[in-house]
Formats: sequence, C-alpha cells, structure tokens
Amino acid sequence: MHPAKSVIFFTTASGAGYGLLALLIAGNVLGVVPAHFWLAFIGYAVSYVLITGGLLSSTFHLGHPERAWRALTQWRSSWLSREGVMAILTFIPTGLYALHQLFFPDMMQGIMGLVGILGVIFCIVTVYCTAMIYASLKPIHAWSNNYVPAGYLLLALMSGLLLLNVLLALWGTTETSLQLATLLVLGIAFAWKITYWRFLDSSKSISTPESATGLGEFGAVKLFEAPHTEANYLMKEMGFKIARKHSAKLRLITLLAGFVAPILLILISLFFGTVGTGVLLTLAILSAAIGLVTERWLFFAEARHTVGLYYGASHA
Repeated sequence: MHPAKSVIFFTTASGAGYGLLALLIAGNVLGVVPAHFWLAFIGYAVSYVLITGGLLSSTFHLGHPERAWRALTQWRSSWLSREGVMAILTFIPTGLYALHQLFFPDMMQGIMGLVGILGVIFCIVTVYCTAMIYASLKPIHAWSNNYVPAGYLLLALMSGLLLLNVLLALWGTTETSLQLATLLVLGIAFAWKITYWRFLDSSKSISTPESATGLGEFGAVKLFEAPHTEANYLMKEMGFKIARKHSAKLRLITLLAGFVAPILLILISLFFGTVGTGVLLTLAILSAAIGLVTERWLFFAEARHTVGLYYGASHA
C-alpha cells in the first residue's frame, strides 16, 4: 500500500495525543499526577493540538476534503465513520474534565471524576476505531489480524507515557513509578513489533491468483500480459512495493530509534538529577518519534492488497 504522509501523521500524532490525554485525566483522577495548573494546561494543549492536527491531516488524503463530513453518517457500517464520530464525542467529556481540573477543581469532584473516566474510555475507543479502519480490511493480510488494534493501542500508550514523562521533567519533578511503567510498556511494544513482523514474514493471504480469478480448477494461473501500458491508480495506491533490503534497514531503524534508544535513555535518566533527566527524556521522545514514523511508514509500505494478484503478484 502507498504510504501517504498525511495518514502517517494522522495515525502517529492522534495516537500520541489520545495517549497523553487519557493519561493526564487518569493521573489526575487517581491523584498520581501533580495538580499543577500550567503542567495540566500545557499537557492538555499538547494533546489537543496533536489530536486535532492529526484528524485534520487525515482529510488531506481525500479526493474531496470538503466532503469529509459525509463519512460521519455511515457509522453503522464503517469504522472510518465510527472513528470520526468517536473523535468528536471524545472532545466533550475530556474537554469538560480539563476545564474542571484547570478552573473548578473543587466543584462536583465525584461527578467530574466519572466524566473523566468516561473521557479515558472514549480515548481508548477512538484509538481502537482508528486501528479497525485497517484491521477490518480483509483483502489486506498484513492488516486483517489482531496484532493491528493491539499495536495501535500499545503505541498510543507508549507515546503518551513518553510525553507525560517529559512534561513532568520540565516542571522539575519526576515520577520513578511512571518511568518504570514507561519502560514496561516500551518492552511490551518492542516484543509486539517483533512478533508482528514474524507473523508477516511467515504467513501470507489465503488469496491466490487462482482464487482471485476463479480459474483454479484449470490449473496454475499466471499473468499473460499486463492490463495497462502504464501504472494506474490501483497499481500506485495498492501495488506499492518496497525492496526487502530497504525493509530490513527501516525495521532496524524502527527498533533502535523507537524502542531501544528510549529504553536506554530512560534507564540512564533514573540515575541523574532533575536537569539531566529532562534532557534525557526529551531525547527519548524525539528518538521515539523517529521510530514511530518509520514504523507507521512500514505498516503501509509492507502491506499487500489482494488486487495485486490481478497485476502479476504471486501472493498477497
């Protein structure tokens, strides 16, 4: 599949935004994140900028972005529509809780606590809906599996934790328990990515040229002549190919920048003072950003659509 820059930014930025937003609210409800006005204000601002920027960028991939609103009407059958509806709905409980925490922290604490929990659930559901946009596409073997939604949720949590660690460090405070939780999630995400790639390399779609054309009863089916003299839309968007050697290099960059480097930087930060911790945690999120963008580019580039079987591909 063709890796569109707008969709890559959408999935990585919005995932990080929802991860940070959910953690800020959950941390405040549970009392584990310091109740500092400017810490919360900037934290919510960063999360909403990432979410809004990601959602807006997703419309750039459409042929007619001005018609994007129409997707919201198909929520009964479309995960894309459900994601859009949930993204809008999530602004309500999270926005109310953010306003409560910032300006009216002593009012209706019990009710607003429930609103905050609802906001966290909505964040999780929205990220899940984003993942299901891809996991629901049965013609794409690399996406139509349980690894995809698990990965989207894991990476959203991981990036949210990294952002929250940086925010706390910038305010001169660190939470060892939070850093340890971040290390745990980074380790789980690293294991998930390795497992997903092993699945990708050791399996392929059940669709074949024989099943795609319905000519399997006559024997092996091979492409006799290309249906087009030049690349068409399907070949450009769904027939994108990446060389194995490039894929291996980019996978290594993903693992080193996205997981290994942040783990090492956080481990080192545990032995430094506040100033050193802030620098190291900032480097960790910057490294993770490079790794996550590379990971998401590969997520699209390595996916094979069944339509490729009509253009000479041996498997999907």
